[in-house]
Formats: sequence, structure tokens, C-alpha cells
Amino acid sequence: MSVEPVPTTEARPPSPRLGMLPMIIFGSRWLQLPLYLGLIVAQCVYIVLFLKELWHLSWHAIDLTEQQIMMSVLALIDVVMISNLLVMVIVGGYETFVSRLELEGHPDEPEWLGHVNASVLKIKLAMAIIGISSIALLRTFIEAGNLGSNRAGFTETGVMWQVLIHITFILSAIGIAYVDKLSDSGMRKHAE
Repeated sequence: MSVEPVPTTEARPPSPRLGMLPMIIFGSRWLQLPLYLGLIVAQCVYIVLFLKELWHLSWHAIDLTEQQIMMSVLALIDVVMISNLLVMVIVGGYETFVSRLELEGHPDEPEWLGHVNASVLKIKLAMAIIGISSIALLRTFIEAGNLGSNRAGFTETGVMWQVLIHITFILSAIGIAYVDKLSDSGMRKHAE
């Protein structure tokens, strides 16, 4: 008969007593909970969209051209990337702004969650948005051969705007990363 060791729980220091106004202000972070729950519902909608696209691709695979199959696969990748973005916002945002999830040591703890803060979350979101924009732009470039015909889903001006918006996303991400690097080095100098 083996006796398993009883796990020891680390005693947390007692929470400081807050005054009424600080308690209300600090407690207001819980108002974000319905927003994160709403994003979970939105992710369920994306699951339905993914399954619909996958069903369409599977059911019509024999009838589709290579370009149509590629466009369908890109649509699936787009849905997955948006879903990944939702996970980052839900998990990272909740952990950063509402309450700790206490996932330390859990085998499924996301690797990035251990060092997430508002700055890291912004950079990850910017990179995810660039990835999503890249997929959309790739889809546009694949269909660019149809420009000027009745089959084109966009105009030359539309393509130009998509490229400019994509470049703006890239420049914004670089700017966010640069400002974050400046603030990190400034905090390090201040700590020394």
C-alpha cells in the first residue's frame, strides 16, 4: 500500500484591504467578462464557417479547378488564423486584464501565456492581423488574372487599396515593436 504525498499549497500573503472606491474601480475589470464570453461565441461561429467551407471543398473537390481548390484552402487558413487571433485575445486579454487563469504547470498551458502582458499581446495581435491580411492579399493576387473581366470580384483600385492597407498593417506592427523596444530599454535603464 503506497501513500501518495499530500501536495503542499503555498500560502499566499493576505490580500490588502481596499477602500470602497479602489475596490469598485479594481472590480470593474470584471465588466470585460461578457466581452470575452462573446468572443467565445464568435469563435463558435467561425467553427461553423470552417466546417461549411470544408464541406463545400470536400463535396465539390472533383468539380473544382486547381485555382478554386487553392482559394477554398486559403479561405480555411484564413478562418483558422482568425480563430487563433480570437484565442490570443480571449486567453491573453482575460489573463492580462481580468484575472489569472492559474494554468502554471498545466500540460496544455500555451507557451506564450507565461510572458504575456499588454505589450506582448499588442505585438502578437499585430502579427496575427498581418498574417490574416497576407492571406486575403494572396487570394486577391491569385484572382488578379480576372481583372477587367466580368468574373473579377474587385477592381485595380481595390487591389491597390488592399496593398496599401497591408503595408499600413506592417508599418504599424514595426512601429508598435519599436516603441515596445524603446520602453523596455528605458525601463531597464531606470531599473539600473
